[in-house]
Amino acid sequence: MNIQILIDSIVRQTTVLVAQLATSGGARAQLAHVANQVFLDLSAELHNQGVGRRVSADMFGMALRTYLRKIRRLSESTTDRGESLWNAVLDHLGRDGQVVTRGQIISRFQRDDPELVAGVLHDLCESGLVFRVGAGPLTAYRAATKDELGALSTAGERESGDMVVWALIYREGPMTKEELERYGKIPNLDSVLSTLIAEHRIQRATRESGEVVYSASEFVVPVGAVAGWEAAVFDHFQAMVKTICAKLTSEPTKTVGGSTYSFEVWSGHPLESEVLDQLERMRGATSDLRHRVLSYNETHPRPPEALHVTFYAGQHVASASDETEYEHATG
Repeated sequence: MNIQILIDSIVRQTTVLVAQLATSGGARAQLAHVANQVFLDLSAELHNQGVGRRVSADMFGMALRTYLRKIRRLSESTTDRGESLWNAVLDHLGRDGQVVTRGQIISRFQRDDPELVAGVLHDLCESGLVFRVGAGPLTAYRAATKDELGALSTAGERESGDMVVWALIYREGPMTKEELERYGKIPNLDSVLSTLIAEHRIQRATRESGEVVYSASEFVVPVGAVAGWEAAVFDHFQAMVKTICAKLTSEPTKTVGGSTYSFEVWSGHPLESEVLDQLERMRGATSDLRHRVLSYNETHPRPPEALHVTFYAGQHVASASDETEYEHATG
């Protein structure tokens, strides 16, 4: 399998995952921004990998000028420089609880593509951050107040949001509030951070430069938890991606890598129970090991050269006869 086939296959599997997430539990999550965000994130990561802009443009099949213009257009509002169009429109609507018509918004952001502005308005309304009334050119918009956002958000949704922020800080921290916001618009981020600190899930520290950073020594989503499954999915997926990336950029060692094992068993097979229970046994042994490590770390200072070891285990069971899932468990 060459690199192009591998990339195409991974993209295909990723789109399957995104589609499942977007429709889970009967939801219909907004995807209008996904293609643009993928382009921006991939462009930024290529740059971080040392790939020049001209080479990146060629990899996307674009002329350099077209490539740079697209990055500028998607990275910030043409009308309000230095701020994304999404944030600029939301900030504009959030002033003094004002009601603004679509025509007024299009006029306010006249230097931006009207279709992009309309797409941002649709996304904001579907996310619950903005209210909409009327139709056509006379459609009017108003940003939701903090009280309204609190009333619309259920306890489960707030807990899920807290868990996602916790997972981000655990995997990427120590990180600043600004670094957290680069992952997307996080509602009531200050409140989320305060809650996580009060619950001792994350820690707040100030660097010598005066910069405030957040970190976490652990991240745990209990098995069977109703809230927080989104954070668990993110944590699993990121652990897998980081492992693969480390494998691609490192020399083979016993501490970096992964293995995939497949078994074919059936009812009455002498090893059926042993195979199906393998994940539970592995999860129990690893959880016990983690608790013993955390217990030791609580009474011993962490040296600068400490290793951060990530271990991931998952299990998927499907019927061999019709290739449809009848059970799914993840570690």
